[in-house]
Amino acid sequence: MQDPDRNDDAPELAATRRWLERAVIGLNLCPFAKAVHVKQQVRFVLSDAELEDDLLEELAEELLRLRDTPAEEVDTTLLVHPRVLGDFLDYNDFLDRVDALIEALDLDGVLQVASFHPQYQFADTDPDDPGNGTNRAPYPTLHLLREDSLDRAVAAYPDPDAIVQRNLETMERLGLDGLRRLLDDEATPCA
Repeated sequence: MQDPDRNDDAPELAATRRWLERAVIGLNLCPFAKAVHVKQQVRFVLSDAELEDDLLEELAEELLRLRDTPAEEVDTTLLVHPRVLGDFLDYNDFLDRVDALIEALDLDGVLQVASFHPQYQFADTDPDDPGNGTNRAPYPTLHLLREDSLDRAVAAYPDPDAIVQRNLETMERLGLDGLRRLLDDEATPCA
């Protein structure tokens, strides 16, 4: 794993930050993301793993680091891994190993991992279904979340059940081409 402090200018991390700011926060796909971003509590990590086992090892390190770091310093981690699991079906299968790792580390109920991928596709949808854009990131990314932080955010949100439907409507209006344009390096940020 590359030292995140020495990779702030990596193009993969720049694209991921742009995605977070313009899509996740800018389109309000996750109403909880802005607060931790503004407080600089999001850790961005660029993985140099080329094999699934190496990525799983890095994920274990990051899960334990998040567990052991006060939330005021790092509340969530984005582990960007552009060199492994570029195929979405392989990535999706890998998530079973992620769940097993969380259980093996005795972190079930403490931390969880959300999944994002450039070709993300929900079950029973076409690849070009705009709704898939809600989980599409520039690079394969594992999002490590604290369950207690998520529970607090959801409890404070007026209607958390409406988030998914609102996101689908947003993506339907924007479309996948619109999402690509929004994330283009030359695009004007909306957040």
